[in-house]
Amino acid sequence: MNPFSHEYFMEQALDLAQQAAESGEIPVGALVVCRQRVIGKGYNQTEQLNDVTAHAEMMALTAASQYLGAKYLTDCTLYVTLEPCVMCAGAIFWAQLAQVVFGARDERRGFTHVSPTLLHPKTRLLGGVGAEQSQAMLLKFFRGLRT
Repeated sequence: MNPFSHEYFMEQALDLAQQAAESGEIPVGALVVCRQRVIGKGYNQTEQLNDVTAHAEMMALTAASQYLGAKYLTDCTLYVTLEPCVMCAGAIFWAQLAQVVFGARDERRGFTHVSPTLLHPKTRLLGGVGAEQSQAMLLKFFRGLRT
């Protein structure tokens, strides 16, 4: 696997999603990459932090902004295992990311169901990278909650 491909970085996001699942969180992982270097990581921590805004994307964006010492992430790509929600899409808009790459679509709460134009006009969107693995992890997690 190319060490700088979308699949390579999505594998790292999937590892973060696994950490979330092991912590009892919905398995979503995210990372921010700038010039082929990971500068921010995050996974869902809404239960652990008792904070509805502690989504994987928000954690990764905050870490990346702190790393760069800047609020705009115009040269960065966000990799996230699940399509961002409206809240996260708003944060992505304000951060002015160059690109968002996500895995599985979120049929219930994904931002594209509300408005596919919520991202900054210069932000490119690519979905479906690692979608099968992400979907399988989510299904396993939610089945475990029901039993």
